[in-house]
Amino acid sequence: MFVLHLRRIETLCRFSIIWFWKRYQIGNKKLAIDASFFLLFPVVMELVIRRYRPSDKDTVRRLFSSGIREHIGPCFQNAMSSPLHLTITLSLGLVGYLLGSLYTALLLPTAWVGLIYCCSYDLFARYVAMKLKTDMQDIDGTYLSRPDDCFWVAEAEVDGATQVIGMVAVLCIGSGNEKHGEMFRMSISPKSRRMGLGRMLTQTVIDFCKERGFSKLVLGTTSTQMAAVDLYKKLGFKLVLTHKDVYAPPWMLALAQVNRLLLQTERKDDKNCYQNDRLC
Repeated sequence: MFVLHLRRIETLCRFSIIWFWKRYQIGNKKLAIDASFFLLFPVVMELVIRRYRPSDKDTVRRLFSSGIREHIGPCFQNAMSSPLHLTITLSLGLVGYLLGSLYTALLLPTAWVGLIYCCSYDLFARYVAMKLKTDMQDIDGTYLSRPDDCFWVAEAEVDGATQVIGMVAVLCIGSGNEKHGEMFRMSISPKSRRMGLGRMLTQTVIDFCKERGFSKLVLGTTSTQMAAVDLYKKLGFKLVLTHKDVYAPPWMLALAQVNRLLLQTERKDDKNCYQNDRLC
């Protein structure tokens, strides 16, 4: 567990607003800023990353569910912007027009777009439903029953109220010298992003694996989560595999244009070789 004071963020935000208020003028009158504007920048007093407790279960499950479902929209937009899907959409509209009916010209591409959205929705909704019935139903049994496994939550005190704003987990895979860690359930509340919390949670897992001498740390994500992939690469992970072998039918993955990405960071030569306080 460690504590990080984030008063500097508060100070920088408020300084920027005050500077803007003093500098910006309309004619000879300074711009009036309502006091409620300052409430857009909540005061974050303290952040703690600690082990999961049973009392966190409902909050963690909601955070997981909302964090996965928010990828439905980006997945749909990414799929529809692909050259293949754009070509099919335009072709269906043209076919409908050639058939001599404006209604058909609108119906065919609309049905196609609806199918793509349904695939994007079902892909992530199916995953949420499956995980809420398995590991996220028994978090203690899955992630805290062995000493080499762990589940953390990030807890922040915001304006006097304590809230769980992030989480991450790791499982030990294998035994002996072949042990490695696999990271799961990285999720951060939308209001708490762009503050470095994702880096802190990932580094917590890396340090945990380092202390136990794991040979490597692996994680899986999807091609719709490129912001997360960029973060992992900055922390030393490398993309080692792209595939479609996941929980959904291949045709659904093809229509949703989603790939499964496997990333890992591992030690190179020496079993105890670590670089820059992270796994090599």
